[in-house]
Formats: sequence, C-alpha cells, structure tokens
Amino acid sequence: MKKQSKKVSRREFLGMSALGLAGLTILPSWTTVNGIRIAPSDRVVLGFIGLGRQGISDFQSFAQCPGVQIVAGCDVDSIKRDRFRQLVTSWQKNNQMPERCDQYEFYEEMLERKDIDAISVATPDHWHALNVIHSCDAGKDVYCQKPLSYTISESLAMVKAVRNNKRILQVGSQQRSDREFQTAISMVRNGSIGYVGKIHVRIGEPPAPFNLPEEPVPANLNFNQWLGPLNNPSVHYNHKMCPPISYPELKETGGWAVWRYYRETGNGFTGDWGAHHFDIAQAAIGMDGLGPVEFIPAGYEGIAHATLKYANGQVMTEQPFLENNPDAKGIHFIGDKGWIKVARGYIECSDPSLLKKSEQKIDEGEYEMSSPHMQNFINSVKSRKEPIAPVEVGCSTNILCCILNIAYEFGRPVKWDPVTLKFVDDKKAETHRLYWYKYRNPYVLLYGNK
Repeated sequence: MKKQSKKVSRREFLGMSALGLAGLTILPSWTTVNGIRIAPSDRVVLGFIGLGRQGISDFQSFAQCPGVQIVAGCDVDSIKRDRFRQLVTSWQKNNQMPERCDQYEFYEEMLERKDIDAISVATPDHWHALNVIHSCDAGKDVYCQKPLSYTISESLAMVKAVRNNKRILQVGSQQRSDREFQTAISMVRNGSIGYVGKIHVRIGEPPAPFNLPEEPVPANLNFNQWLGPLNNPSVHYNHKMCPPISYPELKETGGWAVWRYYRETGNGFTGDWGAHHFDIAQAAIGMDGLGPVEFIPAGYEGIAHATLKYANGQVMTEQPFLENNPDAKGIHFIGDKGWIKVARGYIECSDPSLLKKSEQKIDEGEYEMSSPHMQNFINSVKSRKEPIAPVEVGCSTNILCCILNIAYEFGRPVKWDPVTLKFVDDKKAETHRLYWYKYRNPYVLLYGNK
C-alpha cells in the first residue's frame, strides 16, 4: 500500500490510532448470501464511507449482490453509524454470516484494514475526491456516488489516482445499467433515428447562494469533520444540510440533504441531475470522455435555454423534454429520421415499431448489462475489467456540469477544449472555484495540478 502524504494524513492530525487494526474481521472459509454459498476467493469485502440516506440505499443494493461481505462503516454522525451497524448485522444474521460491523468516525482508520477490498463512497460531493484518492492509495477499489466531485481539478486528480494505482472505480450513474436508458443509447448509436443533431435535456436549476440560518450542532454530529476541506466561513450547520434520523427508531425524518443546492457546497440540479441525464446524452452521441466546446447560459443575448455546443456541430440544450410536463427530468434525442424520449421508467419513440425491435434485441446488445449497477462493480472488482461507468466517464460528465455552472455565474459563454482539458483564452474561468478549489488546512488535493 502506498504511503499517504504527511500533508494530508489524518494520523498526523489526530495522532496514532490502533482502531484500524483492532477492527479487523476474520472471515469464515465459506459464507452464504441470498441462498448462494460463496467461497472466500469469490468474495468482495466492502467498507462504507457516508451512511446517510444515499449510503443506506447503496448498502441495500450491495446486499443483493452474491459474493459481497460488508464489515465496516464510517460517518461523522454517531447515530447514523449505529443505524448502519444494526442494519448490517441484521443482514449478516439472515444470511448466516458473522455478525460484526465495525464503526469509524474517520475514514482513514478504516482504510488501514487489510481485509477490505473495496470502498463505497456516499459522502457530500466536497469529500468525494479525498475519499476516493485515499482509498485508491490504500489499494482499495471504489464505488463513488455521482457527481464524481465538486470541482474540475478534483475529477482530473481522481482519474490519476485510479489509474496510477491500477484500481477499479465505478461512478454511481446507475442509469447506465437501466434498461430504458440502455435502449435509448443503443438506438441512437445504431442510427435508428438517423443523425442526432439536437438533444433536449431537462435537469433543473443551477445552485443558489447559501442562505440557511445557523443552528446549534447536535452532540452526535462532528460538523467540523463534515466540513472537511470546505474553506468558506459562511457555511454553518443547519439540520437540512445533514438531515437527522430519529432515535431509537433510526428512521429518516426529512428529505434529501440540501447542501447539493448551494454554490458553496454543491452544484445544484446541474450537478445532481446533470450527472445522470447529461451522462446518458453523452454516451448516446459517442462523447464519453470528451464533451462540449462551448457553454452558453440561458439569457445571454436573448437565448431562452442554456446551450452546449460540440465540435462536430451537435447541440444540447437544457429545456423541457416533454411538452405537457415541463418540469419532468429526462432526455429528448432529435434525429433527422425520428426522435426518442427517455426518462426513468419511461421511453417513447416517434416510430413505436423501432422501439419494439430494439427492446427485443437489447439482451444481446453492446450496451446491455445483465446485472444491476452494483453487481457490475463487483464483477469488475473480480475480473479487473472496466465497469460500465468508469472514472473517465464520471470525469467528463462532471466537467460538463461544472463548466455550465461557471457560464451561469459569469452570464456569458465559456469555451473549453475537451482534448487538452483547458479553457480557451479565459483566465477568469481558470480562477473559478469550480475549476480549482483551495482546501481548508490541513487538507491537500493529491494528484492535483493547478
């Protein structure tokens, strides 16, 4: 395992700890998952960072995958750690596994464990880069929720960390493993609707300035650790940022955490839903790993909708994809021989017969995955083959979302070279926080080049 830089080592910050070794779990020679007997050589041992609503959802999905053992969870909220432990040990008991799930407040301690093969990351976006990079440096594969990171430079650093350490990373863009979206991707790429020159994508609004009132921090939450690398003093605790759960029931009491909707802590719907729908649009038109060259915000010189232009002439706009439901989130591919509309649980085509033919063939199609998104990751960890949403895909999609938000804030077009990964004659954009973000001490972005 590579040694972490002393600049960012939490060991230096916290003092030496033996918790990582003390939490070592010895696995039995055989275990049973969902009625399937699993040999030690076929198991993937997981630890989780981030145990809120999304982290629990990811645990429930991974728990359906044969060959998975879950041994540890980390969160800055002690009540959420306890909930995770109870859920995991109950699952272990039901599947005749050893009933043990160790808890950590600081993820670096969990990464010291030699028995953990892979890490699931479901922390707020500003933590993704450090969680992933440190996991890769510790020799772990990673399943990381979308969007890949808070900034462009973080995403680029994550690509380097994954590739330099020869790790597997799956981005939590689960729509790539969804039948409707796979069908749409296949149809567009196969030319079923001809040349697609226009794409309408509805995702929602960019982030707003942080304006939540400050509230006392509850005793169960280490809010300073939640902040981590965030260096903006205007960000303070509000329960909507870290939604509490009831105790002792350990149930969700509120909605999704709202940090994602503020500039200081997230990228709004642009990053939250753009990481899903822009991702699918780029996959369909063959732009994975690349992206637009010009980003024009809505309102600039009378333009009604945010417009993204590709070097080959294709144009993608952020606007309604359904005429009768303008707020619905989804994608409308417009070709010179027809159109396709797709969203979660929904797909429609100008020629229904084309859709029927495509659905009949999808099981053998290039883009079909026979297993769900988490299972695809587990399969990749075992085989060392790339997953359906590798780190470069998450990087290019996140860059798109970040630059669109930069254009929104500037109120003018921004040009980008997706080959050189640089802004085109735009010094102001190079200084924007969404390109390069200065971390709060003692945090340092490894693999990052300003």
